[in-house]
Amino acid sequence: MKNLKFSWCGVVAALSVCLTASADGPSLWYRKPADGNWTAALPVGNGRLGAMVFGNTSKEQLQLNEDTVWEGYKRDGANPAALAALPEIRRLLFADKNEEATALAGKTMMGIPTRIKSYQPLGDLWLEAPDSGAPTDYRRELDLDTGIASVHYKIGDVSFTREVFASVPDDVIVVRITSDKPGTINETLSMTRERDAACVNDPDATNRLVLRGQLTVEYAGQPPAPGMKFEAEVIALPSGGKISGSGGKLVVEGANSLVLLVAGATDYRGTDPDDLCRATLAKAAAKSYDTLLAAQVADQKRLFERVSLDLGSAGPEVEQLPTDERLGRVEGGQSDPGLLATYFQYGRYLLMGSSRPGTMPANLQGIWNDQIKAAWNSDYHLNINIQMNYWPAEVCNLAECHEPLFDLMDSLVGPGGHVAQVEYGCRGWVAHHLTDPFGFAGPADGVQGIWPMGAAWLAQHPYEHYLFSGDKEFLAKRAYPLMKGAARFILDFLVEAPPGTPMAGKLVTAPSHSPENKFYLADGKQSAFTYGATMDLEIIHDLLSNCIDASKTLNTDAAFREECESALMRLAPLQISKKDGRLQEWIEDYKDVDPRHRHTSHLFAVYPGHEITPEGTPELAEAAKKALESRGNGGTEWSKPWRMCFWARFHDGNRAYALLTDEASSFLYPNLFNRYPPFQIDGNLASTAAIAEMLLQSHMNSIDILPALPDAWPTGSVSGLRARGGFTVDMQWKDGKLAGATIRSSLDGPCKVRYAGKTVEFPAAAGKSYRLDGNLRVI
Repeated sequence: MKNLKFSWCGVVAALSVCLTASADGPSLWYRKPADGNWTAALPVGNGRLGAMVFGNTSKEQLQLNEDTVWEGYKRDGANPAALAALPEIRRLLFADKNEEATALAGKTMMGIPTRIKSYQPLGDLWLEAPDSGAPTDYRRELDLDTGIASVHYKIGDVSFTREVFASVPDDVIVVRITSDKPGTINETLSMTRERDAACVNDPDATNRLVLRGQLTVEYAGQPPAPGMKFEAEVIALPSGGKISGSGGKLVVEGANSLVLLVAGATDYRGTDPDDLCRATLAKAAAKSYDTLLAAQVADQKRLFERVSLDLGSAGPEVEQLPTDERLGRVEGGQSDPGLLATYFQYGRYLLMGSSRPGTMPANLQGIWNDQIKAAWNSDYHLNINIQMNYWPAEVCNLAECHEPLFDLMDSLVGPGGHVAQVEYGCRGWVAHHLTDPFGFAGPADGVQGIWPMGAAWLAQHPYEHYLFSGDKEFLAKRAYPLMKGAARFILDFLVEAPPGTPMAGKLVTAPSHSPENKFYLADGKQSAFTYGATMDLEIIHDLLSNCIDASKTLNTDAAFREECESALMRLAPLQISKKDGRLQEWIEDYKDVDPRHRHTSHLFAVYPGHEITPEGTPELAEAAKKALESRGNGGTEWSKPWRMCFWARFHDGNRAYALLTDEASSFLYPNLFNRYPPFQIDGNLASTAAIAEMLLQSHMNSIDILPALPDAWPTGSVSGLRARGGFTVDMQWKDGKLAGATIRSSLDGPCKVRYAGKTVEFPAAAGKSYRLDGNLRVI
């Protein structure tokens, strides 16, 4: 076909409201373009495709991503030398010969090869218009409620509007350019990529551009190998005017309006990316813009509007300021609860945009990355980061966005099982501190990567999904098999501490790390390699306890349950330092090399676990609080929200709020991306989870309302947060006290609610709502 032509009608009145500045829903807006600053550009995403929209007037850039554009190929990384060396490594660790153990492990246990490769950008789409003068009346906006990034400006007496969204229903990025005067839209389109690709015109369609490429994979010590094939395609659909194309460009002249449809794909799942792009674009192009927009808005609102949050206001004059100016006020020490509420919702927006059913899970940058060699490869870090990405999924009512993480776990069972057998002689499946889409499950990035607790921690997530939903079919068919496989490895991996060690006769992990932290040995030498690190013991306690509960719920695996119970009884206990009363980070009371370290791994049992609670284990809780205080209020953009969650679990809303305001004042880019630097999405998503944790908790077999409300939010409301047990909670508070709450139940069963030392319990029925007043009276 020589030219694709379709009829495009204007936006219907009901939908056009969605494209205006949102007075009711949260949005980000600015008075100027991003001007080449990637961390000022605005993100759109459908879980699989993403774009950063810069908002330039004469030369617009859409930086594109597709979630499977990774350098690499399938391999599990198992090292066949590991198993024979393991007994000696353990002997050395138990004998306090950590340096020798580290050297031997480095030679025998590291994955082959020892590194993974990077997630990469798909390319850039450029829209170049004639430079007809400086723009006026400029406004750039991202409406979180609709998922539409828009730019409005005037050139002379002509007003232009550009709208961009990433459609989940139609799996394309859609761009529409309109003006208030006919025949005034002139654009030259092109696509580029830093390397490994070229842009060409489609010889069979004068309105189509194709960016086609293939990666080359180069692992150290191995010859270069062909990698991923990828493709991006754009079709231009003008109304009026004319279109022509040559030399890798499309030229649109004198159009009344212009719609662009962008598709992207790889051969990751074995299908030709050209076929995928063409089929996707053909389906989308057969629909009117109104239809595409209606589907986008309905899908976005279906998820986004489940939760609303009002934390108060700094006043209408502040609320009307652009986002970057409001951020500047916060950086200057002024409060803006409305901006914090937007930041909360932005985290939900980013999870929706980078993780949908059928996509890859959100990586270190979600899906938004502009670097061929991304920081930390923009990979899946399993020693905290990917878990943080999914902390808001259940409580913030985005349960389906959790599913890609379960898919990743499924993909790791086979290769992780091979690594478990080859390196450790264990059943079940294992993962270490990072992975990629190709099933890498071995240790990587140095001896610190010999941390075989990745699968055990990941296994918490499907069980949490069950606890929130009560879906026993999911528990039986999906969650429990993953949990059991991870526990099988742990049960085989645990060893008895030998005589002469502090935990002689108890079960411990060996080798072990407290992720990325170090300690001093008695001889003054530093080490990170050890046995029985506190975090290991806490993760194992969580996993085995969950397996026991799940097997009881499903009435299955009595023998396996007994094995888990026996291991729990013999597991080395958590230790409180006799020197300063802190919860020890290691099984021995070592001195920290960095007492303010960014990781706070030994408090896993406080959050996201719940082995340690002020109500159930007050002595351990006090020791954990001392350990948290010793870490200070410093840290990175992702470590601060973890500490917010700890303080929320300790019912100290003011301490959590202090960290939140520090995060907002020091660790955000103009587009509210979290700044490490560079950008990592885990801080955004964990901050959203932390705010939810301040307002609602449900880990103690009860719904705890406003458990950590800070003084800075005296009046407000939230609706749509979810609690374990199948409950959805709305609540309002005034003058720092609960005004009322509504609890909706999706299951039959008891409902226990706690607030300010009061408790009420009543039978709940599926589909019913219950209204409580400020004194927890059911009304």
